[in-house]
Amino acid sequence: MSDGDTARAAALSAALVDAVKWALVALLLSIPLLAWRTIDTPTALDLVSRWPVVAEAVAIVFVGRLVMLLAVLTPNRSHETRELIGPHAIGAAFCGIALVGLIVAFGWLAGFEIAGWWRFRLLLVSWLAFLIVFQQTSIGLVFASLARWLSGTKLTSYLPWAGLGALAVFPALPVADRYTLDLAVMVLTYVMLGWGLNIVVGLAGLLDLGYVAFYAVGAYAYALLAQNFGLSFWICLPLAGILAAFWGVLLGFPVLRLRGDYLAIVTLAFGEIIRILLLNWQSLTGGPNGISGIPRPSFFGLVFDATCGPGSFCGFFGIEHSSLHRIMWLYYIILVLALFTAWVTTRVRRLPVGRAWEALREDEIACRALGLNTTLVKLSAFAMGAMFGGFAGSFFATKQGFISPESFTFMESATILAMVVMGGMGSQIGVAVAALVMVGGIELFRDLELYRMLVFGLVMVVMMIWRPRGFVGSRTPTIVHQRGAVVSAGNVKEGHG
Repeated sequence: MSDGDTARAAALSAALVDAVKWALVALLLSIPLLAWRTIDTPTALDLVSRWPVVAEAVAIVFVGRLVMLLAVLTPNRSHETRELIGPHAIGAAFCGIALVGLIVAFGWLAGFEIAGWWRFRLLLVSWLAFLIVFQQTSIGLVFASLARWLSGTKLTSYLPWAGLGALAVFPALPVADRYTLDLAVMVLTYVMLGWGLNIVVGLAGLLDLGYVAFYAVGAYAYALLAQNFGLSFWICLPLAGILAAFWGVLLGFPVLRLRGDYLAIVTLAFGEIIRILLLNWQSLTGGPNGISGIPRPSFFGLVFDATCGPGSFCGFFGIEHSSLHRIMWLYYIILVLALFTAWVTTRVRRLPVGRAWEALREDEIACRALGLNTTLVKLSAFAMGAMFGGFAGSFFATKQGFISPESFTFMESATILAMVVMGGMGSQIGVAVAALVMVGGIELFRDLELYRMLVFGLVMVVMMIWRPRGFVGSRTPTIVHQRGAVVSAGNVKEGHG
């Protein structure tokens, strides 16, 4: 046996001993907390034992501690394995989901169904088991070699186009039912919100906890303009974005000299001020009753009417009316808006104002010392981020047909900020993946009801351990030198080039 195998065996033995100790502690704590449960009956309180729950809690602690020791705290991991821990953890999650899907499919063929809570247990156990196998075998190096080979080929350059094509044909796929389309629309809405906030937080480095205020301004601006003036969606959309950008500038002026936690507190207060204003200004906003009957967008003048009369979508094309037609049109609208947000952000990032945002994020004092006007830099970041929030708010209003202040609480801002942080501040791909995980992934655990928040907390803890800077945590400079430049020895303090 080689020295490496001996060290690996010793590390595995120590990890097993430590995991057993943690399991014993979990057993002692679980007996008084989980072993018994009181049930209220018409006559008295019955005491029911729950030893399987105790066994599950102990098993989860044991396996979780073992995975943490082997896959996270192992000091002597190879470089190839260490740099791809995050992607492989994500791949392990998908492998676990596939394993659970196979178990559920075989169970369905056998004539019985697996409840949601059991699906979650199987998913958790399969994921942890896959991580142990990944860490203790050479499978990690195999995945690393495969990922390195893919990155060196031209296949990766076609991935964005392939993804765009998949999004374009998604409503025509057999799996695109009413629920799936509604979920896709909601995910794309949060992707757009995340990209808008990414300008303020990820690129400019300004912590904003009141982003939902611009979301609300856009929604109410569209609702009031469409109802009071009879304007169409495509006319109200840019107006709502301009109004939200104006409010972004108003927020930027009082916080020009603030940074860090103080900036976060002021932006949080701004979001609450907007919500309370919408709640109490009943003559304009309807107060707690909100605004209903908001006009829906038409398909180039064709309305989605069930009567299929003149001027309707089904009547013009001679097809049978379906409620999916309007949802599919909304899907393409939000897809175009999200892609427009990504395109504008990418283009502006390469302009001088975008490089000024990145300079402000890295060091505000150095940014000011370089002669940049930090006032205009901050105001431009707040205005552009708020504009895209206003666009998303106007779409939310026309999709729902009803808005109220309860739709724009602080939890919305916290969710959008969590997407930006989890995806990686400054990364558009990371924010999109985080939105898909946090919005679409949580729907997988809808059967768990209140346990969904437990899953969300578990994901955040895993992210803090494996990927503390998000899914895509690298900050690639906007402008880089393609090749190194030779520096004269006279210009170097050490005396050599």
